[in-house]
Amino acid sequence: MCVCIRVHVCVYVNRPEMCFRRNVIFIMHYILFWMLCLQEDNGVKLMEGLGDMLSVSWEKHATSLASAQLGELRTQLSALLRDCPGSESSSPVQKYHVLIGQDTRASSKVLAQAVSDGVTDLGGTFKDFGLVTTPQLHYLVASHNSDGLMGEPSLDGYYRKLSEAYKALMAQDIKAKHEFLPCLAQHVCVQQCACSGDPRMKILQAKPQPKIEGSYPLTMDGANGVGAPKMVELLSYLKSSLAVKIINNGESGKLNHECGADYVKIGRRAPKGLQMLEGRIYCSLDGDADRLLYYFVDKSGTFHLVDGDKISTLMAIFIQHLLKEAQLPFQVSVLQTAYANGSSTRYLKDTLQLQVYCLPTGVKYLHTKAKECDIGVYFEANGHGTVLFGKRVLDKVAEVMQDSSKPETQRAAATQLYHTSQLINQAVGDALSDLLAVEAMLSLLDLSLPQLYALYTDIPSRLLKVKVIDRQQITTTDAERSVTHPEGLQAAIEERVHHHLQARAFVRPSGTEDMVRVYAESKTQESADCLAHEVALLVHRLAGGVGEEPRATT
Repeated sequence: MCVCIRVHVCVYVNRPEMCFRRNVIFIMHYILFWMLCLQEDNGVKLMEGLGDMLSVSWEKHATSLASAQLGELRTQLSALLRDCPGSESSSPVQKYHVLIGQDTRASSKVLAQAVSDGVTDLGGTFKDFGLVTTPQLHYLVASHNSDGLMGEPSLDGYYRKLSEAYKALMAQDIKAKHEFLPCLAQHVCVQQCACSGDPRMKILQAKPQPKIEGSYPLTMDGANGVGAPKMVELLSYLKSSLAVKIINNGESGKLNHECGADYVKIGRRAPKGLQMLEGRIYCSLDGDADRLLYYFVDKSGTFHLVDGDKISTLMAIFIQHLLKEAQLPFQVSVLQTAYANGSSTRYLKDTLQLQVYCLPTGVKYLHTKAKECDIGVYFEANGHGTVLFGKRVLDKVAEVMQDSSKPETQRAAATQLYHTSQLINQAVGDALSDLLAVEAMLSLLDLSLPQLYALYTDIPSRLLKVKVIDRQQITTTDAERSVTHPEGLQAAIEERVHHHLQARAFVRPSGTEDMVRVYAESKTQESADCLAHEVALLVHRLAGGVGEEPRATT
């Protein structure tokens, strides 16, 4: 029964009003909505016709179809398609072409066969690409439905597009260097840190160790997922342009078990078995290769995480500089959720003078807003994100590139912007694409990973969960930063925040379970822990908490 539901859920996604030229959709056997779960979990992921995430307005239809009994499914599906604007009255499903992809789970082959059988039974056609990352299949759908404007709709096209853009980007020197970076030049220069006793002194003084035979500039944790073999394939196109050592490549370990981006972020630690060395840089993907985090250790062996907030900052700095050099009057906007660290938001607004938007939690909200911007940069703290370039921007970039009357420096910067837009996956967050972008930007800005980390200091924070009877009783506003119900809860939270320095706190209901998530920031970790506990108690007492009251963090 479950397989049949998964087979047929895919068919409705490419509804008539979003069908482009070839009516291509996709179905992939990844776990439901996330790839943070372990090897035994599996499920289905759906996307829109241009490779982006399923529209929020269609989630209710997905739920309805997934809940239908097998005998009711064809009737419900036909009624749904018939009611869509622009649909055809006769056999609309027969036009549909489905792209199928698989991950590394043992269940993938059986589920892929079930999908292909279901598509055939409904009169559609399909193509199974076999083992692919989630972002690769997003790319394949986007490129197929855009008549190749996003690139050639094949894995070879994906690898060639990324590798050629990376090589072209690295071929030029944008001469940005440290004098451009506001923080390095004004706020955390080595001399200033030394005089003030700033603890970032030891980070800024860290120098990469010279490459020795058998070593690599970058070590990548593949989370024992699909990203590891696909990175090997990408490196074959890059040849000597980039050297990466891959660990947790799936040959022996289990998917996301004691490795991967989520394990690293939550535990603030290296994947199990990795012996980190000063002067080396490391990164982790998640299981389906759409999240990317970097990290390193300093002289004292202290672990430092470069999360999505700082990756977003790097990309905003790089693109902002190129816009200035190309003399293009476009705005770089950074999209964040309430979980973004307060220091990140202040640095982007006050130091870089960028437009920053706060959206409800979820990539679907960030991506939608990014499409409205000239250039929209978004990364969740967990490392999932991308950069979207508006058509108006790309048209003007192309115009400057081709205008021989423009100064060479202006044309070169426009060319770099073009290559950047080609390197970064425009359909969805893509860890392989983002990895190449981070490596290129650090190199071209002559910026080390420790220096990127030191651009600003994160405010200590704490995230807790409180089990409640019914999460739907908690409603929020202002991008989930303020509670509107239960009455009195928001006022009580604000009263507790007032007793802590540089503090903020918010609560939001989970989207999947009867839990309320509590987030708090404050000047010290002890204060953040205390504030989070105080707010968790308020939620338990005022919002229908279940079981024992939350205990203080130890």
